[in-house]
Amino acid sequence: MSGKLKITQTRSLVGRPEKHRKIVRALGLKRMHMTVEHKNNPAIIGMVKKVPHLVTVEEA
Repeated sequence: MSGKLKITQTRSLVGRPEKHRKIVRALGLKRMHMTVEHKNNPAIIGMVKKVPHLVTVEEA
């Protein structure tokens, strides 16, 4: 569990539950096709697992 993750928002937040919107925002994603890098840690993995239908993840 080391390294970094590249997280990209691939689906829109329109019509999604407020909880999902807050999770995506907490990841630092503000708009479609935006990519952010985070350290690979349990907190980030947990957030990504809550919204796998909205984001794509790859090792950086």
